[in-house]
Amino acid sequence: MAIPKQYQSDVDAILARRYDNGGDLWATPDKRIGKGSPFSTLDCALMLSELGMSPSEPVLKETAELILSLWREDGRFKLAPTGAIYPCYTAGTARVLCLSGYAKDSRLKRTFDHLLEIQHNDGGWRCNTYKYGRGPETAFSNPGPTLTALDAFRFTSFLNQDKRLDRAVEFLLDHWVARKPLGPCHFGIGALFMKVEYPFFRYNLFFYVYVLSFYNRAKKDRKFLDAFQVLNSKLVNGKIVVENPNRKLAGFSFCKKGEPSELATRRYHEILKNLGVER
Repeated sequence: MAIPKQYQSDVDAILARRYDNGGDLWATPDKRIGKGSPFSTLDCALMLSELGMSPSEPVLKETAELILSLWREDGRFKLAPTGAIYPCYTAGTARVLCLSGYAKDSRLKRTFDHLLEIQHNDGGWRCNTYKYGRGPETAFSNPGPTLTALDAFRFTSFLNQDKRLDRAVEFLLDHWVARKPLGPCHFGIGALFMKVEYPFFRYNLFFYVYVLSFYNRAKKDRKFLDAFQVLNSKLVNGKIVVENPNRKLAGFSFCKKGEPSELATRRYHEILKNLGVER
């Protein structure tokens, strides 16, 4: 997909901020690629890919090379010179690289193997951190990073071939019913989750339905179909309307609050295609 003309100004605005964090390619001088959201290295690579920029474009190739320079032999990605390396970092970085055209890179094969090696016993992925204390809910996986991991895995040969991913899908389907905050980072399903967000930065209804629509384990499940119907109820003239965009993207055309988004609607059409629904 080429960059639609109406979104060239959005691309230009993102590119204009490539030095804002002190280094190049939206990174800090010490290569922190997750700092400055939504104008971090990872988020900008995601947005440029979403806006239709080709992976062969020099800026995306350079950005991918920067990200891959932080890959470790065990498959993880170290997003900052110091500090812990959490599964959410690795899953999120793998997802961005897949969206940027690097799903078949040999380094990512090791990353996906690593993610399956550390899968939590409830099927999801869990970061060993305790921002909100150590209540019983922290024994569970984090739904947000689990959804992010599944978004990355859909680019691989594991998709609909590996029962371990079915367990991750089941964990998220069960969360649709439980709704309560789960995991050390307290991901819940409430009023904010139900607001359509785009692009897919956070755990929310649209992202949830989109990713799960790729997985056969979810497609005919009552819980998934319920979530799909809630999303359908929000369409306006068959289009996705962005309800809760990132505030720092208020001036961007592709995700204006309260307006239909052509790019978000394309993602919705992918959901329909995955489900075999005619539009």
